[in-house]
Amino acid sequence: MTTLHAADAEVTTVPANPKPDRRLGLDLLRVISIAGVLAIHTFGYMAGNDRLRGTPTWWVAAALDLGVVWVVPVFVMISGALVLQPRAHAQGPWAFYRKRFARILPALIFWHVFYLTVVQMLLPGHVLSRRQIEQMLVDGKVATALYFLWLIAGLYLIAPVLAAFLGDNRRRAAIMATAVLGWTMAVFIVTRLASFHGYPRPISLTSLTMWLPYVGYFLAGWALHGVGLGRRGKIIVGSAAAVLIVEGVWQWGTARHHARLEVLSPFGALGTTVAIVSVCIFALFVSSLRNRSADSRAGRWLIKASEASFGVFLVHIFVLEVFIKFVPGIRTGESLGLLAAAYAALLAVSFAISMVAARIPYVRAVF
Repeated sequence: MTTLHAADAEVTTVPANPKPDRRLGLDLLRVISIAGVLAIHTFGYMAGNDRLRGTPTWWVAAALDLGVVWVVPVFVMISGALVLQPRAHAQGPWAFYRKRFARILPALIFWHVFYLTVVQMLLPGHVLSRRQIEQMLVDGKVATALYFLWLIAGLYLIAPVLAAFLGDNRRRAAIMATAVLGWTMAVFIVTRLASFHGYPRPISLTSLTMWLPYVGYFLAGWALHGVGLGRRGKIIVGSAAAVLIVEGVWQWGTARHHARLEVLSPFGALGTTVAIVSVCIFALFVSSLRNRSADSRAGRWLIKASEASFGVFLVHIFVLEVFIKFVPGIRTGESLGLLAAAYAALLAVSFAISMVAARIPYVRAVF
């Protein structure tokens, strides 16, 4: 979700004088990306409404949903930029694992138990069998987006090996990131082609293997963490990302008319188009706000919002389910205005909960 969480940030609290090398561009990107996650989970109800497909409001919802499909790759890239730096591994793998897993494991355990009992059973009034619970855990599908915790845990596991190989050699990181991303894209293209030609060879990812397709993004984050684009460079990569996003939304919305294009490059996290968009957006933001002071009022608020993003990611699905419980029209996805109001409320309530929870002893351990 960074990674999404503060354990990956250069500082985990906001002291009186934040570090001068704080990369506010990454903080801003993290906040925008978590807002994108909430947009996907809200406007996706209308984007998935086939009855409205092709209408103007449907296209708006599709743009708000698919237009930010790059957020997961970008979160992984942010994590790579912060986790693969040599100083994070200066004391060896055991110290690295102790610090990172002490942060992520309590959240992983607590929120899986919470979503299983509260969201999957208590709120809807369901009783799950042991087999259903086991399947959800194995598949990493206890709740929408919780798979990201497993994904990040897997990347943490291999981070010391990658960091030892890469060191501070950005050229080596760029070569390896390009190779791994290219290979990953090829694997999924071949799999889709096999299905297209009538002999399916599906890739089955479980909670313990969820991280494998994202190693290339992880490496790319470290390879690009020091890039500094000028004004012209920002315009070029920003324009490229915008054009590809528009093309991707159109492609997704008209997929039935160009099946082969969907096979070669679907507009999803593991599609080639989204990989290019993610790299462009990351490079754009990592080059931004370099001269802005982290000690300014705006800088401190940005850091607080950035560090609250992990908690927002964890709690927003529960908040959304509560909204749906009282306003069932959200799930039917019939009204764009209702979804927009739900999104604004979801964003505000989730950030408020996360920021308050971060100030409460023990509770903040899972936020």
